[in-house]
Amino acid sequence: MTAPTSSIAAGEAAALAGIAAILDDHRDTIARLAALAPEILAFARLIHGCTTSGGTVWWFGNGGSAADAQHLSAELIGRFVRDRRGLRSVALSTDTSLLTAVANDYGYERIFARQLETLARPGDVAVAISTSGRSANIVAGAAAAHAAGASVVTMTGAGGGAVEAYATLRLRAPSTITARIQECHGLIGHTVCELIDAWHEGTPHVQ
Repeated sequence: MTAPTSSIAAGEAAALAGIAAILDDHRDTIARLAALAPEILAFARLIHGCTTSGGTVWWFGNGGSAADAQHLSAELIGRFVRDRRGLRSVALSTDTSLLTAVANDYGYERIFARQLETLARPGDVAVAISTSGRSANIVAGAAAAHAAGASVVTMTGAGGGAVEAYATLRLRAPSTITARIQECHGLIGHTVCELIDAWHEGTPHVQ
């Protein structure tokens, strides 16, 4: 039996209103992100200094944050917009043999720490991405990177979390909603990539 036209229209109107509310929330959150401009600039400078000195940027996160880590690492090795040399960058969630071996032998909370205590060096930058800032494997990874002498950048939600205990630089997305936090993390990462592109071309600012 076909639903009455009025019911379909009411359902569509409700869905459109829901979309508008989501977009409004996104715009409001991104507007508040402007307050983090000094921290975003500091993040870009850390990565630029690391990669121009032969260091490596190590990215790690779980789930959607793992996807962000892989995405942003790829932007540095490949290119963002401008042609420039590839930059040393590794996402720690990509080697499934290593991840499953470490998780099996040492526990899931060690999957990033084991890699960072082995590979990270002073002058490197480790970027810990976590919407909660409390995931045990992210906290352990940040601790290992800090102990190895690397700078640690934390990208979290508004609450910060335990991972910040090891942070050289803290970037808190101004939201407690996971989707909004991840949207902020993506924009922060793209802004950093755009700055790095400009600096590698010898331009002091974004075009």
